[in-house]
Amino acid sequence: MCLAVPAKIIELNGQNARVEVRGVRRSAIVAFIADPQVGDYVLLHAGFAIRKCSAADAREFYAIMDAEP
Repeated sequence: MCLAVPAKIIELNGQNARVEVRGVRRSAIVAFIADPQVGDYVLLHAGFAIRKCSAADAREFYAIMDAEP
């Protein structure tokens, strides 16, 4: 099973971006996102931003992932 994770856009350069996932910065392609902006949260899968999400969604995702089984 593949999992997309929330990431925050911190830099933009055309269709390329630097995003941050839990303090780790990585490259991403934002070509599939309408009007990406620095500060937006996106779901990241295999280096591609596949859709925008809210900051609240990102927090909820990580809270669930951090929860004890």
